[in-house]
Amino acid sequence: MDGTASAPNHRLARPEPEQRDIDEFRRLSSEAATAVAVVSTVWQGRDYAGTVGSFLTVSWDPPTLLASLYAESRLAAAVAGSGRWALSVLAYGQKGTANWLASPGTPLEGLLARVPFQRGVETGAAVIDGSLAHFELETSAIHTAATHLLVVGMVLGMGSSADAAAKEAVDPLLHWAGSYARLRP
Repeated sequence: MDGTASAPNHRLARPEPEQRDIDEFRRLSSEAATAVAVVSTVWQGRDYAGTVGSFLTVSWDPPTLLASLYAESRLAAAVAGSGRWALSVLAYGQKGTANWLASPGTPLEGLLARVPFQRGVETGAAVIDGSLAHFELETSAIHTAATHLLVVGMVLGMGSSADAAAKEAVDPLLHWAGSYARLRP
């Protein structure tokens, strides 16, 4: 074996990707399982929250996270405007919350009325009850990348509200191959 890949390669059309390129990218990138989280903030006296699957640990020292938000969303505008936000990593049993906060056209008023949460001590943002982990952050940088804002935040506070004794609570909600998944059957 000479070490070359046997799978066919897909070359992107240049300079702008065609729809088939975008579709192929979406299909291939969905093969990476990602944890599902909720980003929330309070801006101008109102709660904003949305489901995200694109976030990562940037640094452990100092503790820093990054979340990718659709630039034209009201959540991105609110996070950029407020400068403080929370990220709650969801457990498998929280699919309903993930679906609700990912739905297009969710109401601005009463957005969190059906979502159990507590106010973060450091940010006042919604921290989802039962989340495996939560982080309260202060924005340190925002970078524009294609259609998204990459929001970098320094961690101000963190914790977990998951019930360690409950099997569903310790199993993360994952997004894989276009749908929700879990680690254990």
